[in-house]
Amino acid sequence: MLLAATHSGSFHADDVFAFAILKAATDGAVSLTRSREAMDWDRAQVVFDVGGVYDPDQGRYDHHMRDKPLRPNGEAFSSAGLIWRDYGRAAIAHLQNTATPGQIDIIWAKLDAGLLRDIDLMDNGAMDRHPGHFSALLETWNPTFAENSADENACYHQAVMVADNVLARSVAHAFAAAIAQDAVADAAERAADPRIIVLDSRLPWEEAVFDLDLAQALYVIRPAGKDWTVSAVPPERGSFAQKKPLPDAWGGLREAALAAVCGVSDATFCHSARFVCGAKTREGAMAMAALAVEA
Repeated sequence: MLLAATHSGSFHADDVFAFAILKAATDGAVSLTRSREAMDWDRAQVVFDVGGVYDPDQGRYDHHMRDKPLRPNGEAFSSAGLIWRDYGRAAIAHLQNTATPGQIDIIWAKLDAGLLRDIDLMDNGAMDRHPGHFSALLETWNPTFAENSADENACYHQAVMVADNVLARSVAHAFAAAIAQDAVADAAERAADPRIIVLDSRLPWEEAVFDLDLAQALYVIRPAGKDWTVSAVPPERGSFAQKKPLPDAWGGLREAALAAVCGVSDATFCHSARFVCGAKTREGAMAMAALAVEA
């Protein structure tokens, strides 16, 4: 059983989420003392968000000192980011026990760059605070001044239950992204033409193309029910544009009209914005992608 300690009193998202990470990392084999007494911290194996000491080798994870721990990019950690750095991979391994070491690294990095970084920035006042932010919502579990009979520790653990679920679902989504990345990497390695990536299932590919730096990729082919689609790759992550839009002559056409123009007999449609088109067969989709590449 891991013995952990943090401060009592009002809580923030970082000390709530830090404990959720420790719970996942130990598969629940952790006990927590919330206290302002140094003797309680001294008994603990891991102390976070309190104590004035940052020393991972001694299990001390405070971040409120003048010489506070920083990320490589110079941004300040909170206790959540520090605990995630050292215990996050163990947490992932328990939450997704079929993940490979490589997939665990991908999951860890995705959460570190997103959810955990946001909690860190919010806790350190480096991000504009607004009521809809996850950190602000999690902190609404603090008792209000009108709830002077509320059990503060019970409220803290209610917030931890929310963090448990957010962590588990965030890891699940990142695991799916890691699986998709592996599939896209395999397809790119097998591609006869690096400009055209053919996937065997309808999985999300957009993030993977950029995470893998597949700079030559122009189109991604994948099944859509019984049919197949060809999607144009955007020039940068999150963009609605395309590196190379589908041919202008195809835009907005369907079925026979499209087949007559492109010469692919089983062509089904081309969106008017020319970012996606389709065919009834894999071969038809591949023919359309080849034509688009050379257009």
